[in-house]
Amino acid sequence: MKWIDLPPVWLAGFIALTYLIGTGLPLVGSEAHIGWVAGLFISAGLVAMGAAVFEMARAKTTVIPHREADALVQSGIFALSRNPIYLGDVLVLVGFVIWFKAPLALLLVPVFIFVIRLRFIEPEETRLAAKFGAAFASYCARTRRWI
Repeated sequence: MKWIDLPPVWLAGFIALTYLIGTGLPLVGSEAHIGWVAGLFISAGLVAMGAAVFEMARAKTTVIPHREADALVQSGIFALSRNPIYLGDVLVLVGFVIWFKAPLALLLVPVFIFVIRLRFIEPEETRLAAKFGAAFASYCARTRRWI
């Protein structure tokens, strides 16, 4: 059951809910315009995730939640956000809200952020603080959690 408690699984579930909401209460608008804007959000999210994975691979540390990090990554996109993969997840979710023309599903975005923060971010930050101490505290002081 541990495979269920991973951010991509949560993201897929929220995207599915977004689709269901979009089929019930569709937004009226230009298909080309909606597709372009949705693509922009989804692409930005995927780029943020990719940049984070690249930096973590360079530092030889895990990207798997609930595992202990081998390094405190502060370079690249991690200089802008302490959680660029989760930020990317949020951008992808917003992109799908637009793609499915489901403005009511925007209400799912703060719920998704709450779930991700509670299930993943807070435990990860607790482990990082315990392992890296003052270095992690300094990083938190100069780098915001999201953007």
